[in-house]
Amino acid sequence: MSNLNNIRNFAIIAHIDHGKSTIADRIIHKCGGLTEREMKDQVLDSMDIERERGITIKAQTVKLNYKAKDGKEYILNIIDTPGHVDFSYEVSRSLYACEGSILIVDSTQGVEAQTLANVYQALDINHEIIPVLNKIDLPASDLDRTKKQIEDVIGIDTSNAVPCSGKTGEGIEDILEQIVSILPSPKGEIDELLKCLLVDSWYDSYLGVIILVRVIDGTLKKNMKIKMMSTDREYIVEKVGVFTPKAKDIDELNSGEIGFIITGIKNLSDTKVGDTICEAQSPLKKALPGFKPSKPVVFCGLFPVDSSEYQKLKDGLAKLQLNDSSFSYEPESSSALGLGFRCGFLGLLHLEIITERLEREFDINLLTTTPGVVYKIHLNNGGIQDLQNPSNLPDPTLIKFIEEPWIKATIITPDQYLGSIMKLCQNKRGIQKNLNYSGNRAVLNYEIPLNEVVFDFNDRLKSMTSGYASFDYEIIGHKEGDLVKLGILVNSEPVDALAMMVHKDFAQTIGREVCEKLKDLIPRHNFMIPVQAAIGGKIIARETIKGFKKDVLTKIHGGGARDRKRKLLDKQKKGKARSKQFGRVEIPQEAFIGVLKINKEK
Repeated sequence: MSNLNNIRNFAIIAHIDHGKSTIADRIIHKCGGLTEREMKDQVLDSMDIERERGITIKAQTVKLNYKAKDGKEYILNIIDTPGHVDFSYEVSRSLYACEGSILIVDSTQGVEAQTLANVYQALDINHEIIPVLNKIDLPASDLDRTKKQIEDVIGIDTSNAVPCSGKTGEGIEDILEQIVSILPSPKGEIDELLKCLLVDSWYDSYLGVIILVRVIDGTLKKNMKIKMMSTDREYIVEKVGVFTPKAKDIDELNSGEIGFIITGIKNLSDTKVGDTICEAQSPLKKALPGFKPSKPVVFCGLFPVDSSEYQKLKDGLAKLQLNDSSFSYEPESSSALGLGFRCGFLGLLHLEIITERLEREFDINLLTTTPGVVYKIHLNNGGIQDLQNPSNLPDPTLIKFIEEPWIKATIITPDQYLGSIMKLCQNKRGIQKNLNYSGNRAVLNYEIPLNEVVFDFNDRLKSMTSGYASFDYEIIGHKEGDLVKLGILVNSEPVDALAMMVHKDFAQTIGREVCEKLKDLIPRHNFMIPVQAAIGGKIIARETIKGFKKDVLTKIHGGGARDRKRKLLDKQKKGKARSKQFGRVEIPQEAFIGVLKINKEK
C-alpha cells in the first residue's frame, strides 16, 4: 500500500506543438517505464492519425516510479493532454483527476492562445503550476522574453521555471525534482467509504469497456461490487490495473491513485464521464460534482459517394462513437445525395479527424456538406426549437426571431499583423472587447458569431500571419441575429444539401458566388439549366448553363427548305422542353466540393 504523501498526480498542458508528448516520453524514459528497445517517439499517442499529424487527440495516463535525489521513492501519475481547442473537454476532465500541472511553453514561440485557455482551466480548480520552458536547444530560444511573457499575460511567477529540451533530454531531472518538491500530494482517506471519479472510458474489442478512474477515498479491489451513481447500476470489478505505459494488472487501487478497471460492460453509453463510483453495499449520499457533458457545436451531413456503402458508413460511425462520446450522429436523407447521416462535432479539427478515420479505417468515399452550427428558432407561439440542418427551417411566417451561437475569441499575434486581423474579425461581424500588449505581441479579445468562424477563420488567420498568430475560443451563448436561409435551385428544383443559413447582408454576395461556381462545375445537358439562389420565394442571383444544340438543318436542301427548317426547329424546341421537364440534372460530386471551397477562397 502506497503512502499518500509519496504520490503526485499531474497533467501536462500546453499549446499545440509545444512539446507535451515529447517531454512525457523523456519522463517515462528517465523513470524506466519502458526499456530502450520499447521506446519510440510520442509513445503515448497510440492512434495512427495522432502519430502522423503529430497531435494528441485522446488524453493518456501513465504511472511511474521515481527515486528522488533525497532518496525517497515517489509514484508519479502523468496525464498527457491534447493541446487543440477542439479537444479542450479532454483537458478539463484530465485536470479534475490531478492536483497540479506542468505548463510547457515553447521558448522560441512564447505564450499562445491555447496556453492561456488551458492554464485558466487549471487555475480555476486551484492547481499548483510548474512553468517549463521547452526547446532551449534551438538557436531562436529566448528564456528571458518567454518568462516575462508568462508573467505579463498569465500572471504566474516564473522564478522557479525549468528550462529544458524534450529533444536532448536536458533539464528533465530538474522537472522531476520540481514535481516532487512543489506539487501537492493528493488528499484522501483510505479508511473512508469508496469514492472514485470516472475520468475516461474507451472500448477495447477484447476486454469490453475500459474505465479510467481516480480513487478519491477508500480502496478499489478486484471482485468488489461497485455502483455507478448516475445510472444506479451495479457491476463486479473483474480487473484492476495501471498503465506503466503498458497495461499492468494489480490487486487494488488506493485513495489518491489513478488506474483502470474492467467490469464486463459492453456499451460505452453505460459509462458517463465524470460519474461517481462507490461500493454497492455502502453507497454514498452525495455524488462528486463531475463535469459538464461536451456538446457538439458544428454539424454537417456525411454521405457515401457510392450509395451501396451506406451500411458500411453506418457501421463505421457506430464504431467510432464507441471511443468518442462527444461525437453524435443521426440518419438523414437528401434528394440530391441520397441517404446519409447528420453528424455533430466539437469543432472543425474534430470533423476532419472523424472523416479521415472513416475514409482510412473503413475504406469509405465520403461527401461532406457545408458545416453549420445550431441555431435557436423562436416561434410566434412561444415555442423554441433547435435547428441543425438549414433545409428543416420552419415557414418564415411562423418565426419570431432566430438566435445564433456566439464565441469569445482570444487571438495572440505579433503586432505587425494586427491591422489585417482586426479587419478579418470585423468582416466576420466581430465586436472588439479588449486589446493588450506583451512585448511586441498583441492579445486581442473579440466576440464573433460561431457561424462565421467555423469554416475558414483559422486557415485565413494562419495564412495572413505566416502561422504566427494563435487562436482559441469558448462559447458564450446565443444572440439574436438577422439570419436568412439561402436556398439553391438547379433547374427550378431546390438542392437541400446546398442550403445554408447566412446573415442577410452577405446573402446576395454568397448567392452570386455559389451560382457562378455551379455554372462552371455542372456539366452541360441537352437543355438549358437555370441555377438560382433564393431567399424564400425571392430569387436574388441567377446563372444559366447553356444546353447542347444539335444541328438538325444540315441535310435540308432544295425547294420549300424554309418551311421544313422551321418545322424541324419547332420539333427540336418541343423535345428540349420535354427533356427539361423530365430530365434529371446530375450534379457531380465536384460541384458540392467546389461550393464548400467558395468560403475558403473569399
